[in-house]
Amino acid sequence: MPKDAIYHKGYQAIASGLSKGCGSSRETAPYAELAAGVELVFAKTIEKIYGQNCQNIGLLTSTDFALLERLERGEEVSIDEFTRGLDPVSKEIVEYGGLFRYNKARLSGETTPQLPATPLRPMTLVEKIIARAAIADAVSGQTGIPAVKPGDALFCRSGLRFSHDYTTAMAEAQFKQGFGADAVVMDAQSIYAFRDHLTFLSQVMPESQKKQGLLELADNLKTVQEDFCKRQGIRLYDEVKEGGSEAICHNAVLEDLALPGDLVVGTDSHTCTGGALGTFAFGVGSTEMANAWFTKDVRVTVPESVLYVLRGTLQKDVVAKDVMLHIMAHSYIKTGKAIGQVLEFRGPAITAMSIDERATLTNMAVEAGATTGIIAADEVTVAYLKKMRSTDEATIRAGILTSDNDAEYVERFEIDLDALQPMVATPGDPRNGVTLQGAERDVVINIAYGGSCTGGKMADMDMYASVLQRALDRGMRVKEGVSLFIQFGSQKIRQYAESKGYLAVFEKAGAQMINPSCGACIKAGPGVSSDKDQVTVSAINRNFPGRSGPGQVYLASPLVVAASAIAGKLTTPEQLFEP
Repeated sequence: MPKDAIYHKGYQAIASGLSKGCGSSRETAPYAELAAGVELVFAKTIEKIYGQNCQNIGLLTSTDFALLERLERGEEVSIDEFTRGLDPVSKEIVEYGGLFRYNKARLSGETTPQLPATPLRPMTLVEKIIARAAIADAVSGQTGIPAVKPGDALFCRSGLRFSHDYTTAMAEAQFKQGFGADAVVMDAQSIYAFRDHLTFLSQVMPESQKKQGLLELADNLKTVQEDFCKRQGIRLYDEVKEGGSEAICHNAVLEDLALPGDLVVGTDSHTCTGGALGTFAFGVGSTEMANAWFTKDVRVTVPESVLYVLRGTLQKDVVAKDVMLHIMAHSYIKTGKAIGQVLEFRGPAITAMSIDERATLTNMAVEAGATTGIIAADEVTVAYLKKMRSTDEATIRAGILTSDNDAEYVERFEIDLDALQPMVATPGDPRNGVTLQGAERDVVINIAYGGSCTGGKMADMDMYASVLQRALDRGMRVKEGVSLFIQFGSQKIRQYAESKGYLAVFEKAGAQMINPSCGACIKAGPGVSSDKDQVTVSAINRNFPGRSGPGQVYLASPLVVAASAIAGKLTTPEQLFEP
């Protein structure tokens, strides 16, 4: 569709299939639909964050196509038809026409959300965090209620709130619109902003788009964020003089900011990465963040939890990325049953994983349609946090919670890692997971990309280096005609790689190193494809059409990315180095 096609045609409704709104938590998608004149969205299934954003801005949604048929016949349809099945808070937000109108009524006492009266019961980890953060009295600020259950709707006190250069400007505009031009954020010390998404955009934006002024608009987002942070006293993880950022927001949350038991919200769907520390971390839209800046409140509908118990031992060339691609290829995920749920991971194989590997699992929970992923904090978590920052051990341990043994889960799965093989997700969807042996034979690649929040961690650097060093020892380098990019998730990760001697290995092997940024993962940096015939193997989390350029993208582990760069085709290290 050309620009403004929907606006000029005057469409009032959009009809979609499965997983409408899958992916980003950024509010621009529903906001653009609303601004184009769309009033109603129908879909077979609607992703949780997208649906919540629609509620926040007054865009009505439904999965009942019979309503659409009735409207087409000219029948009147009550607003109740669009609130059926919603929790009481969501229902009122829809009835008030959006979150800001509802919140004004809530703060003025015009309406008072009724607290859940759930009796004491065994609870999951996420349910315990919600119960502890629940706002029991909005006037006094008292938090904590005895128990919650799935479906309970309430407001919680957030701990950590963050946004980035792609979203801060819109959130600030909503903030001013909702609370006034002189409004001040609450507790600026617990708010962070990141210049991490668009730092390399100028290197890959086509000249045709630059001529349209799009680069200038993108650069303006940076300026608006800087001004907002300066006025409000917010810590900004900014650009560095060499180019790139101090850190990608999700990596910084792990390394610097979140603690076990925290409730973390960010204007990015991969906020769920923080669940690797035992936090309840999830993405929200700009309207919701603007509200949280002002009140520290965030609305929560207690989600159901799915339990994944991981047993056995990861075999050669198999890592956490393979585990997640295997999980997401299951019919439970592919049919949308996990939408809005929590993926909780536990078991002896989890205990054996590093925090970086655990973060790969929680990071990609949103690709499964889930609200978040979470792993209970343990001694591995405590050791990681003590190493990464100056927080004292008592403070770290104070927030640790675990699920009750008899807590209720909507579904339970056990995964035997002994039988797991290296995986790839074929182009188009991260849920297209197949074993590498089962993928198309001899898939020739043009680009190998190791980076983003998913593939740019310290453990990932270990993997890239292990494969590339073995290749160098055998006189092998990156295959001619293949471009290998390795992008660090933070400056701490780059410093770690340098201290281990990896930078020299990467350079000798023929890799191009890039400073922290979301980069090619969002088509905004080196590593994007330039035409539809190019094939990429990537350690990122999404391979939706067009996300990393017009070419085809296979998702794989850092081990497969590095090995494929040497071979020039999809392969594992074992296949590459077999006698």
